[in-house]
Amino acid sequence: MFVLAAALLWSTGGLFIKWTSLSGLELSFYRAFFALFTVALVTRREGFGLNGLTAAAAILYAVLVILFVMATKQTTAANAIFLQYTAPVYMLILEPIVYKEKFRGRDLITVLVCIGGMALFFVGQLRPQDVSGNVMALTSGFFFALYFLLLRHPKAREVNRASSVIYGNLLCVLICAPWGVAALSSIGRHDLLSVMYLGVIQLGVSYVLFTLGMARGVRSVDAGIICYIEPVLNPVWVFLVLAERPSRWALMGGAIIITAVIIHMLLDARFKRLPPLESAHG
Repeated sequence: MFVLAAALLWSTGGLFIKWTSLSGLELSFYRAFFALFTVALVTRREGFGLNGLTAAAAILYAVLVILFVMATKQTTAANAIFLQYTAPVYMLILEPIVYKEKFRGRDLITVLVCIGGMALFFVGQLRPQDVSGNVMALTSGFFFALYFLLLRHPKAREVNRASSVIYGNLLCVLICAPWGVAALSSIGRHDLLSVMYLGVIQLGVSYVLFTLGMARGVRSVDAGIICYIEPVLNPVWVFLVLAERPSRWALMGGAIIITAVIIHMLLDARFKRLPPLESAHG
């Protein structure tokens, strides 16, 4: 239930990003500002240590969240979230290279199917901002994959588990400060409440709920599948409140990507649970 609640909160990101009149960089500044203090406050007992690996992860985090916000502003919420969730596809390609793991046949099939799903997002896209938004979302997904690869490293556990999030938000604040400070005098009540929600609730509280769920023994595969509620519901909230309708091609592409990744995760979990075959000598 904790992981489910976290995924539901994450899914509201697209709506509140779309709902504000702030630009992507202005919104990124305020969202990161409130998230920084929320996560730091909750995890303060673990300290604020930083090593080289978490510093690199913090840089990746800052880039991916800025790109995602800008992508959501420029293309549809469905395109932005579905394309960011291509991260597992990049991980299937990069994990065997980085961690010397075996690349399996079902990995290749999943990657090829998802690439086909990605291509559908660009069908019928006539506006330049849609294309650039889609490219930003794809790039955000790539950095998302790199971020998770770094978090898998044993050195990531030597410091506060949230160090990369805390320092990533700090870096995001510093990068976007010129735009955020310039907008300070003109920001309205609606925009302020929206970015406070995005930083404190959608990023901060959801992170706490997710880590609580994982700490209580939720399997990674179960958490991964539950988290796919986010890309499914994200465009639904935007459609219900703001009437933004994603294209049929985008919905088809998103369905292909989500289905392929979930099937791959289920197969992966099943094969890991199977006992190893005994040799011919017993």
